[in-house]
Amino acid sequence: MKKHYAISYVIILLLLHSVLAAAAPLRAPASPLDGLWKGPLKVPGGQWEVVFRVVPLTGGSYFATLDVPIQRVSGISVAVEVQGDSVSFVAEQVGSRFTGQLSASGQQVQGTWRQNGFKTPLTLQLVPASAVAGAKTRLTPPYQEEEVTFTSSQEALRLAGLLSLPPGTGPFPTAVLVSDAGAQDRDGTVGDYRPMGALADYLTRRGIAVLRFDDRGVGGSSGSAAPATISDVVTDVQAALNFLRTRPEVDLTRLGIIGHGEGGNVALLAAAQPLPPAFVVALAAHGLPGSDIVIQQQTNVLRSLGTDQAQVEQAVKRQQAMLEIIRQTPDDAQAQAIVANMLRQNNSSMDPAAAKASAAELTSARYRQFLSFNPIAKLPDVKCPVLLLNGTADLYVAADANMAPLAKGLKNNKSVVSRKLPGVNHLFQPDPKEWPLVNGQAKEIFSPQAQEAIREWIVEPVKK
Repeated sequence: MKKHYAISYVIILLLLHSVLAAAAPLRAPASPLDGLWKGPLKVPGGQWEVVFRVVPLTGGSYFATLDVPIQRVSGISVAVEVQGDSVSFVAEQVGSRFTGQLSASGQQVQGTWRQNGFKTPLTLQLVPASAVAGAKTRLTPPYQEEEVTFTSSQEALRLAGLLSLPPGTGPFPTAVLVSDAGAQDRDGTVGDYRPMGALADYLTRRGIAVLRFDDRGVGGSSGSAAPATISDVVTDVQAALNFLRTRPEVDLTRLGIIGHGEGGNVALLAAAQPLPPAFVVALAAHGLPGSDIVIQQQTNVLRSLGTDQAQVEQAVKRQQAMLEIIRQTPDDAQAQAIVANMLRQNNSSMDPAAAKASAAELTSARYRQFLSFNPIAKLPDVKCPVLLLNGTADLYVAADANMAPLAKGLKNNKSVVSRKLPGVNHLFQPDPKEWPLVNGQAKEIFSPQAQEAIREWIVEPVKK
């Protein structure tokens, strides 16, 4: 799983990125804990999948990490303790501990997750190696796929992507997919979940051509995502639109953009520029300034973990103080030193190197622009039809707080539809109860309700 750059979605208290151990010792022969252990962590209002990746090492120790895909958290270092059939996974970096009993079959660990006063039962299942390998297996789709490259004129960057074309000669309605913040591949991969790939497949099977491309510095694309601002990403999307305008298979009157998270804001900004798209679908786009989004995310996550109100307020005050330092201290070196110190004061177990690395990212030009970004400013210039979608289970871009200002900013546009999807989270996954079982394991899927709403919006332009 990738490490996100711009908005660091965290489990508790701080915006952080994991710093992994440099090089693990040689791997030992397989042990009962060798593999991926997955389980649903129940929290108020839903559940999160947690994934422990465990590798036995020579000498009887383990190398292990923790992923929480829905939280956009990955690679958190985990200490493994084993005594008989008792197993503990301790992630000091986020203050969590899971302790349980390994079953006689060696396929399950039942126990309790604890984190900052929050406690809940958790059962982990061992994911067989065949199931993990099978997750990467992909059957040949019933449509044409073409590896393509195009150039972003701003810096002559080479961007690589995949154009999927329905059967037939076209021209077809066409969409460019834009992923959320951070260095993302063309599928927007989060663990074993590939939302952009899933959406592209759904739409192409139903007569809509789709272009999805690797972000700068990812996959086949040149450059680097780290310094790229939202404005830079807009130029990349404009380059994708211009590339598609040269293709005879594309219906130029129905060429649009589908953006997720920050990608939704990029789509709206592109629609406010010359040569706009024919439509925009914004999935969980921000309607609030970046600094407000950060506070909102932290508050929602802490409350979902059952944190009492006094602790939430204290955490918010610390976060606001840190954001104020970032905004008001233009000297990068000074700002980094102050923020690194604040991070370690808020989390005494944080390694100095990790604090320094996180502080450098939090004081970067990219992040500073995000904090000051006003997603409403350019909306009066958006004239094309816009579909705003968000899920009621989104803890990071809350539906009501963000859709309302977007809709207000688009009030002069007569072709705007806002729709909230019950039970859908930020990754546009439905309620986990609706996930299909694959090899006995629940498999993350893109919300079918969202997919069909997007399809209908694209193929029925005369109704807008």
